[in-house]
Amino acid sequence: MKLATIRTHEHGTGSTRAVRLEVLPDGRGVLVDLGYADLGALFAEADWQARAASTTAAGGAVTYDLEGADFAPVVPTPSKVICVGHNYKGHIQEMGRELPSYPTLFPKFAETLLGANDDVTRPAETDALDWEVELAIVVGKQVRRAGDAEAEAAIAGFTVMNDVSVRDWQFRTIEWTQGKIWEATTPVGPFVTTPDEVGGVRPALEVRTVVDGEVMQRDNTGDLLFDPVFLVSYISTMITLQPGDIIATGTPAGVGHARDPKVYLVGGETVVTEIEGLGACTNRIVRDA
Repeated sequence: MKLATIRTHEHGTGSTRAVRLEVLPDGRGVLVDLGYADLGALFAEADWQARAASTTAAGGAVTYDLEGADFAPVVPTPSKVICVGHNYKGHIQEMGRELPSYPTLFPKFAETLLGANDDVTRPAETDALDWEVELAIVVGKQVRRAGDAEAEAAIAGFTVMNDVSVRDWQFRTIEWTQGKIWEATTPVGPFVTTPDEVGGVRPALEVRTVVDGEVMQRDNTGDLLFDPVFLVSYISTMITLQPGDIIATGTPAGVGHARDPKVYLVGGETVVTEIEGLGACTNRIVRDA
């Protein structure tokens, strides 16, 4: 299944609906309303998979056009977003670091998230805005201290994240958070795709970033040092993961900060971060007025 949260604008600017992509007999794709305001509310239901699968256009559910859909962040208000740094060998090497024994973790907050096609405003306070394509795990059930089987069962699916980073603030100290939590800078979406559609809970999918038509990053999620199941288990050892929580699994080599000379987003660019089988975030970079 491919699931999303869309903005409908039917009851004001804040209206959103959880939807499932359905292909009709004529080959046309529509978005079927699942009866919940967003995917976070859907995933809070213990039987969310059955509810989503059984709600169909033929059964009389409300539908929306896929073309022109206004995608919100897949989960607009997750209780937590946990990000992993240094999880592809190539990126670790380009940043001049040794392979880690444990995941490097840092948080994001709901206020950082954007929809898959929203504009990204470059903060006026930085001259070092960078891109980072990432496979993101979306949690579908509450887990704490999960073993492998429980961690596998807790993965609702995967989505695309562009962990846009403010590098000059990130490296002001040895701790990265202040470069990662700028408001409305992190596109995530467009869909949450369930593991059965992408080869399971340890998928091997091509990831890439394209800036104004030029490929900047390309790798495969099969090369992750710490795979999705391990990350759910590891993070849930420390804190309870809730339905709708997001775990970003890290970015491959090719970020602007590691290039010689360095390349940053200044405004006017179109950045496409895409993952095989999951879709793409396509975002225009605009300058903060």
